[in-house]
Amino acid sequence: MSLFDASEEANRRQALPLAARMRPRCLEEFVGQRHFLGEGKLLRRLLKADRLGSVIFYGPPGTGKTTLARLLASESRSHFQQLSAVTSGVKELRAILSAAYDRLSAAGQKTLLFIDEIHRFNKAQQDVLLPDVENGVVILVGATTENPFFTINSALVSRSRVFPFEPLSTDDVKTLVRRALSDTERGLGRRKVHLHDDALRFLAEVSDGDARRAISALEVGVLSSDASPVEFTRQLAEESVQRKAIGYDRDGDTHYDTISALIKSIRGSDPDAALYWLARMLEGGEDVRFLARRIVILASEDVGNADPAALPLAVAAAGACELVGLPECQLTLAQAVTYLACAPKSNAATVGIGEARRDVREGRVLPVPVHLKDRHYAGAKRLGHGEGYQYAHDHPDAIAAQDYLGVQRQYYRPVERGFERELAERLKAIRARLRQGREQRREKGEG
Repeated sequence: MSLFDASEEANRRQALPLAARMRPRCLEEFVGQRHFLGEGKLLRRLLKADRLGSVIFYGPPGTGKTTLARLLASESRSHFQQLSAVTSGVKELRAILSAAYDRLSAAGQKTLLFIDEIHRFNKAQQDVLLPDVENGVVILVGATTENPFFTINSALVSRSRVFPFEPLSTDDVKTLVRRALSDTERGLGRRKVHLHDDALRFLAEVSDGDARRAISALEVGVLSSDASPVEFTRQLAEESVQRKAIGYDRDGDTHYDTISALIKSIRGSDPDAALYWLARMLEGGEDVRFLARRIVILASEDVGNADPAALPLAVAAAGACELVGLPECQLTLAQAVTYLACAPKSNAATVGIGEARRDVREGRVLPVPVHLKDRHYAGAKRLGHGEGYQYAHDHPDAIAAQDYLGVQRQYYRPVERGFERELAERLKAIRARLRQGREQRREKGEG
């Protein structure tokens, strides 16, 4: 390379955003995704065994999908070819596949084809990939922010390993910010910058696991400051990301206090308060999966059978959040939260299972009545198992006068609200019939 070429290359490199310049140059520099890239984990093993096949990277932006694809090409000594599913068509794809075939035949070198936003390819475009993926002509690395099991052909998914990317932890983001600040070759290491601890913490938290966002904010803050050294304060951090801090700590007291306020507002049937606390958590960068899980739990814990539709709705909301992600899934969460807040409430099932488990833990363990024991094996009849059992469907309303526990216990006590009011009336008749069975066993000396 001539001095002129080297100068041009240096100029181009300097024009790159800081986040692009700081991309890891080897796997040892890569941060995050330890669940599949850590020592002894699947992707690391595939590389070590030189058996890297086609993979799909699925996860939010800024978590390292593109970067890792480049590193995989280097580690597997493959030619790296990048393609965007948004701007490329079948013609360009076929040309790349043809060149990959020639490269493999002539030089024995594999091609790692990285397709960004692969879910944007239609079925015909995805089908073009299948033969060369199956024959090993290319190592396909598809990146997507959408669930591949919904958006990518099942035939292509079945030929690929799916690696779900998780948002970077706050510690991971802090590591990358510090690295960008100290690196003298690619980063800001030649500048004098005093990064305040609360500013670093803010960047790590507000980035929502997106390293690019945190590093870009660092670059804006440093380059827009005339002072030397640059005092990178929390205020400067807030101004650099153009977002007002709302005082929300995902790992501290605010997190627990706010989710408590949300749950108690729903339980207390106040949809307006519930929406506010939901908004507070969303604006603070709360994990959507955490919110969805809490809503599913609440549907059973606090609504229960007073509205049997509450749990299916909450589960559907959790699935929708996985499918669409933010920002759209805020609408789904808002729908679920307001429905649950307005629904009739019952904790009867929650109280019932708590009392039953307490009886078991405290040693009140009851033997299974002989007539309820399994009788579908050789020798069961000789032991008397199942003798006297009454098949419920042979009786009026499918309720037999039969004892199912051996003692008098009432764990489930429906409330007089919503659908449980109907269950309570029905349960009165059921328990009267079951009481007959218990009394009959006692008369026979079986109780």
